[in-house]
Amino acid sequence: MPDLASGPASGPAIIDDGLIALDADLGADKESVIAALAARLADAGRATDAAALTAAALDREAKSATGLPGGIAIPHCRADAVVTASLGFARLSPKVDFGAPDGPADLVFLIAAPEGGGAEHMKLLSSLARALVRPDFVGSLREAATAADVIALVEGVLPKPAPTTTAAADAAAEPAPPVPVTESTPAPATAERTIVAVTACPTGIAHTYMAADALKAAGERAGVTVRVETQGSSGSTPLPASVIAGADAVIFATDVGVKNRERFAGKPVIASGVKRAINEPDVMVAEAVRAAKDPSASTVDAAAAAAADEPSSGEVGWGIRLRQILLTGVSYMIPFVAAGGLLIALGFLLGGYEITDSAADIVVNNSLADLPAGGLPTYLGAVLFQLGSLAFSFLVPALAGYIAFAIADRPGLAPGFTAGAVAVFVGAGFIGGLVGGIIAGFAALWVGRIPVPVWARGLMPVVIIPLFATLAVGALMFLVLGKPLAAITSGLTNWLNGLSGTSVVILGVILGLMMCFDLGGPVNKAAYAFAVAGLDVSNNASLQIMAAVMAAGMVPPLAMALSSTLRPGIYSTAERENGKAAWLLGASFISEGAIPFAAADPLRVIPSMMAGGAVTGAIVMATGTTLSAPHGGIFVFFAIGNLLWFLVALAAGTVVGALCVTLAKEVHRPAHLRSSDTAAQPAVA
Repeated sequence: MPDLASGPASGPAIIDDGLIALDADLGADKESVIAALAARLADAGRATDAAALTAAALDREAKSATGLPGGIAIPHCRADAVVTASLGFARLSPKVDFGAPDGPADLVFLIAAPEGGGAEHMKLLSSLARALVRPDFVGSLREAATAADVIALVEGVLPKPAPTTTAAADAAAEPAPPVPVTESTPAPATAERTIVAVTACPTGIAHTYMAADALKAAGERAGVTVRVETQGSSGSTPLPASVIAGADAVIFATDVGVKNRERFAGKPVIASGVKRAINEPDVMVAEAVRAAKDPSASTVDAAAAAAADEPSSGEVGWGIRLRQILLTGVSYMIPFVAAGGLLIALGFLLGGYEITDSAADIVVNNSLADLPAGGLPTYLGAVLFQLGSLAFSFLVPALAGYIAFAIADRPGLAPGFTAGAVAVFVGAGFIGGLVGGIIAGFAALWVGRIPVPVWARGLMPVVIIPLFATLAVGALMFLVLGKPLAAITSGLTNWLNGLSGTSVVILGVILGLMMCFDLGGPVNKAAYAFAVAGLDVSNNASLQIMAAVMAAGMVPPLAMALSSTLRPGIYSTAERENGKAAWLLGASFISEGAIPFAAADPLRVIPSMMAGGAVTGAIVMATGTTLSAPHGGIFVFFAIGNLLWFLVALAAGTVVGALCVTLAKEVHRPAHLRSSDTAAQPAVA
């Protein structure tokens, strides 16, 4: 009999005595518990850096709480610091809050996987997660007298290392024992129904598989056949086309996009975050059964934004959903901005700023064999400028197109891009792109809900929805919304051009605060998109705004790099390493380089960065510094007007941010740094 607690044949056991703490007090909060378990893994040689493992687990925790009903928590992560897939287990006394809806947890598994962990390790970790939905297994963990008893229980739920590669094998796997029917358990619906489901979480280790087993068990209790496709780290097990075709409804319990979503086209759909499937599997199955009976229920084609129809799903409310929609559009827009903007800047470097008036004529009328006045640099500058201008022209259409995509999936792309093109045509610009994209998405969603004969369903996503949604949004933009939106855009431009004195400085402060508020989040992206959308080399005000936004966005990583260099003793080992990388990230205008610091200590880091960003933004605007490139940081110095003041503003904000965060941490040092790790790192004067 092989050792079931082992990974692949050559690997070590996934858990041993040294990784288990029974009836232990590991601290008053989840950060302390995770740090203690990570330290055990590091002491056992299973991780190279306890602080890095802790930071990775807390980063995952920040995305979604890992507490589950029944007093269980499963903090988990994949990290470079992990040497081999491992489990740390603690039975806590007292309990600690991990964000579960029914209270704190006393059973905590830290699931740690290598960043490049193989499928076998992922299967072992996911098997444990699936066992945690079984009341008998959880009860036995609470009664275990020794670490050896815990190991035996874990061995009992981990599979042999033979891989499972087919959906049929997945379906044949031993299901979780049914939960006894209680008064609150829904009565069986019908034995005739078949439901397919997809579960997926960002990490793909635990929630993915727990949700799958919870839905299967709920189906058994309701008398419904539930077949689940898990899109997790141990590999996806695609459902056969015949199973999908015969299903009455589909459940999407995911925190990430569903792979190959089009396979489920036309099926009534219930969608939520993955944790709802763990917390309320019976409710979701009942909702799917009702949807299967309802001819007017939303289908996959028409319900890319399922939260609209299921506001009670708990994890995907309309506020979050709207933010996701807008960020999707901005995220897809940024590559056009970066590529086009940097090409334009390179064109200026070679051909000078005057190239804007003649670039098109030079590209059309000249060649390498017939160079214009100014020679090869001017010709190449014109080519680069024109190429960048063409890429930049997709900015608003891409924004609108992918906003519509986020709402209605692929059928929303054509009407969304068209809405963006109309916004450019009528002069509505960035604001028109936002409004047009949202209208296009919901128009596609509405058209997709129109009942059609079965033979016409295949035409819906590729012909009918794009056609009628494009017609609807185009008519609205041209006939109703175009001129008002253009007037708003024009008024905003005129207002910016008219700013002077104190007003300019205040605008710089506001932009600096926004860029440093959430470090790449919605507020940061809003400020950046505002600057990029108005970027015009003939408009000095727009160039100042671009300079303020980029300079302020460079401050957080640089400030954290400076602070961690001057005062390493107030930072963990992982943070000191992140500080070294933050120098380059900040210089490159990658605000996200400060996220590891902000995630670990937001109340000290974020206000400090905002202070630095406000100083930088104010100085840039007050000195009339300009920037004609939308990205690149200090490496596009040739596109910066008044370079000296740009550097002064950047240095001032960096110093202010570093001083603020250093003082804040010195006054009240984080608990996880009051240790020998800190003592081993003397402060640098």
